[in-house]
Amino acid sequence: MADLTPRVKICGTTSVHDAVQAAQAGADALGFIFAPVSKRLVSASVAREAGLSVGPAVARVGVFLDQGLDEVLRLSEAARVSAVQLHGPLSEGFVRAVTAFYPVLRVLRPADLVTEGKLWQAVPGVTLMLDAPQPGGGVPLDWESLRATFPPGTWLAGGLGPWNVAEAIRVLRPAGVDAVSHLEARPGVKDSSKVAAFVRAARATTP
Repeated sequence: MADLTPRVKICGTTSVHDAVQAAQAGADALGFIFAPVSKRLVSASVAREAGLSVGPAVARVGVFLDQGLDEVLRLSEAARVSAVQLHGPLSEGFVRAVTAFYPVLRVLRPADLVTEGKLWQAVPGVTLMLDAPQPGGGVPLDWESLRATFPPGTWLAGGLGPWNVAEAIRVLRPAGVDAVSHLEARPGVKDSSKVAAFVRAARATTP
């Protein structure tokens, strides 16, 4: 029988300490944000050290927004990430170029899901992630309204926390869940108790 438990990604990791804490809590993946506009910006060297500190069983995802292909590949190599998460308007050619080097989480907003969802599902090496229009803003999506259009195998982000992730999983059955702002003591610094509670809540939804 297939494992239907969604994978859990803790995004916005900015330190070795927070990476180790998330891994010890049972996270499947860590997100390192390289977009210069982010309050959770991390250097490639810190991301690399954090990734090495948790071992190969935990995926290390580089997160990018409106950055050129050379920059995406250069930072991903320097940080030794195992996957790349791409936000913003991007051509199919750009995304395919990245998939030649890394698995890609292609992030869409709800408004883009109907028009672009099938396109990205057809690109080998690409997994969809649905996020809020303002990533990192902490505002949950209307999961019920998305039930009919949420593609199987898609990850879910946007306003998730320990108190609502189980309901989000019940409604949409995502392949993975991703959280940032509701797991922090302050921007860029995790609250380890909230991280652990989030992982437990997601794990408790196993059918």
